[in-house]
Parts: sequence; C-alpha cells; structure tokens
Amino acid sequence: MENRFGFIDENLKRITFNINEAVAKYRNPDEKVSLMAVTKTVEPEYINYAVSKGVTLLGENRVQEYQSKKDYYDKSAEVHFIGHLQTNKVKYIIDSVKLIQSVDSIKLALEIDRLSEKSSKITDILCEVNIGGEESKGGIDRNEAKELIYQMSELKNIRVCGLMTIPPPYESEKFLYEMKMLYDDISAENINNVKMNILSMGMSNDYETAIKYGSTLVRIGTGLFGNRIYK
Repeated sequence: MENRFGFIDENLKRITFNINEAVAKYRNPDEKVSLMAVTKTVEPEYINYAVSKGVTLLGENRVQEYQSKKDYYDKSAEVHFIGHLQTNKVKYIIDSVKLIQSVDSIKLALEIDRLSEKSSKITDILCEVNIGGEESKGGIDRNEAKELIYQMSELKNIRVCGLMTIPPPYESEKFLYEMKMLYDDISAENINNVKMNILSMGMSNDYETAIKYGSTLVRIGTGLFGNRIYK
C-alpha cells in the first residue's frame, strides 16, 4: 500500500511540474489550469490520498460506480461528472456533483434543468463537443454546438460554463487547435446565461498540448493512478 501511495506521489509531482512548465511556455503567467483526477475503477483510499496531496477536483465516469463510492470520498474535493449520461440517470447525481461536463443534447439539458428546479438549484454544465466526429464517442457535432448552447442558455436552472472534448488520438494537436477556435468563437457571442470560462480538454497522453491550445482543465486518470491497477 505504501508503494502505491508513493507511486501516486511521484506521478502527481511529475504532472504538476509538467502543467506548470506548459503554462509558463504557452500561456500568460496569471492563467490557471486545473488538474482533475479521473477516478474510474480507483478505490476511494487512493482517491482520498490524492486529495490529501492537493488534488481538489475529481472526475466521475459512471453513475453506478459513483453511487457506490461517493460516501467514502473526502468531502473537501469537488466532483464533476464527465462520462456519458443517460437522461434516466440524472436523478442519481444531480444533488451531489458540482458540474456535469458531458451535456450533448437538448433532451439531456432539459432533464437536468427539470431536476435542478425540483432541487431549487442551478446546475453548472459544459457542452461536450465531438470535435473529431467519431461515431464511438459522445458529444454534439461541432457545427451544431453553438445552436445547442443558445438553446440551453434559455433554461433557467442550468448554466453553461464552457466546453469539453475528447479529441481523436490521431492528429490530436489539430483537433485541440480546432476546439480552441470553436471555444473562442462561441465566447465572442457573449450569450446570456453562458459563462464560457472552462475549456476542459487534455488527458494523460496530451494534456501539455491541450494547455498550449487553451485548456483550463485537464483530466488525468492513468497518468496519476496507473493502468487500472487498483481493482
């Protein structure tokens, strides 16, 4: 167990160093890039250890797994839902996650809005964009993203805070650049009830490049916890 904690320690130091180096190289010094620990299949004791070392943002992929683990999490960490979300599963997470990153349809947005109203809250969301047009991935087509955001901006109990994407592993840099262009284009619209202050992109294999292209939040699982070794 001590070795596993040490493994997380070393990975976290390396990732933090790389993030800081990428920010210094590509961005303004006052720009902040947040690190999210992606927790899929990782046991709570290791997640809480990462939190104790300064990770304050957790990313959940699966509703059922999250339900089984959430009560064991250090409550000082903020949880985002980042995986594919079915409308019939929204009710299980609406009261416990801080932000839903994977909203890619008006149907899903309407259900989040409806349940948020029942809970007397406003739920922060990101619009997930399928920037590479991959059939195997969720996300709205890039050409339809702006219209979806305009539609979601009319809903009273959700607040669009930006965009999320998972670019194709091939030509990742090209798609990260295109995602930044889309983010800037939508930001320039100054849509009411849309904050556009989060660009969530970059994972274990491309987070430094994502920072180059404007990411404000990188989502790292394997790079921090290893190749699903804890379950």
